[in-house]
Amino acid sequence: MLASLHRRQSVLMILIGLVTIFLSGCKIYTFKDISIPAEIKTVKLRLIENRARYINPLLAPTLTNRLQEKIVGQTKLNRVEGDDADWLITGTITDYSVTTSGIANQAASLNQLNVTVQIKLKDNVNQKEEEYSVNKMFSFAASLSLDQAEASLNEEIIKGLTDEVFNRLFSNW
Repeated sequence: MLASLHRRQSVLMILIGLVTIFLSGCKIYTFKDISIPAEIKTVKLRLIENRARYINPLLAPTLTNRLQEKIVGQTKLNRVEGDDADWLITGTITDYSVTTSGIANQAASLNQLNVTVQIKLKDNVNQKEEEYSVNKMFSFAASLSLDQAEASLNEEIIKGLTDEVFNRLFSNW
């Protein structure tokens, strides 16, 4: 019985060692590489406008809210209401379109929803402006209507765009 217990402990130690070795080779990506100048203390994010040819009425307000939550939750910036914030962020959805990206048996099999957001960062402290374009593509079966695809992709679209915009604004790549 003692030998059996010793064998189990040895096997457990080997497994722990293997898991440790395996995990040490994995790189976990986080948002710890946030790069905000020390003099920047406040931020205002205006409602993202939707000027695409096709308008998803929920996209702009939902994207604005999620981006606001991410900024407040993952940076030390204080949110303010006035346009005199250290950083003033504005955005516009400029493209929301569908293209065929896969063909099988001479018929569309895969479609792609393309979403482009233009972001403008006005730095009132350092008196400069920067503009970014974020483009994300989301694939869906061609058998789905756009409404069906939007319903199934909604969370992926919002999360993907929020992460992309946040990374462009705050990560020092």
